[in-house]
Amino acid sequence: MTQLNNRFSTFFLIALMAFFLGCASTSKQEGTGEYFDDTVITTKVITAILNEPTLKSAEINVETFKGVVQLSGFVSSQANIDKAIEVARSVKGVVSVKNAMRVK
Repeated sequence: MTQLNNRFSTFFLIALMAFFLGCASTSKQEGTGEYFDDTVITTKVITAILNEPTLKSAEINVETFKGVVQLSGFVSSQANIDKAIEVARSVKGVVSVKNAMRVK
């Protein structure tokens, strides 16, 4: 009976470790919690951009990876690029902002 308990305990421990390692993040892949956090940050940045009357938000795309927000798309002026970056940086949880926007 003790041998059966040891086998079960070992199997359970290995399965538990595999589960947690599967949810862990790597430098190129987010863990489950980080993905959820980034989704929340993306939503907050999009909302902040939508609430900024000087920006045409439909032309600005937002992606987030590990708290780093990347803004892309086309805007009408450098002032709009600067404003979008400023708005994104003001959102709680944003680590940094990368600009890939272009003036059309």
